[in-house]
Amino acid sequence: MEANRGQNGIQQLLAAEQEAQQIVNASKNVRFDNMIMRKEEGDKDIAEFRAQIEREFQRKVAESSGDSGANVKRLEQETETKIHHLKTEAARISYDVVQMLLKQVTTVKN
Repeated sequence: MEANRGQNGIQQLLAAEQEAQQIVNASKNVRFDNMIMRKEEGDKDIAEFRAQIEREFQRKVAESSGDSGANVKRLEQETETKIHHLKTEAARISYDVVQMLLKQVTTVKN
C-alpha cells in the first residue's frame, strides 16, 4: 500500500510539474506576443514621427525657396544702392584727390 501511495505521489508530482510547465509556456507566449505588439506599436510611432518631421522639413524648404527670390531681389537693391553711393562719393572727392596728387608730384623738396 505504501508503494502504491509513493507511486501515487510521484504521479501527482509529475502532473503538477507538467501543469507548471504549461503555465510557464503560456506565460512565455503571452510575454512574446506582448513584445511583438509593443514592437509594432513602436514601429508605427516611429513612422508617424518620421512623416511629421518630413512634412515640417518640406514646409520649411518650400518657405525658404519662396523667400530666396525676395532675398535675391533685396540684396540686388542693396548692392545697387551701395554702388550708387560709392560712385557719388568718388565723384564728389575726385577733384580734391587729383589736386592733392598733383601737388605732391609737382612739389620739389630739397
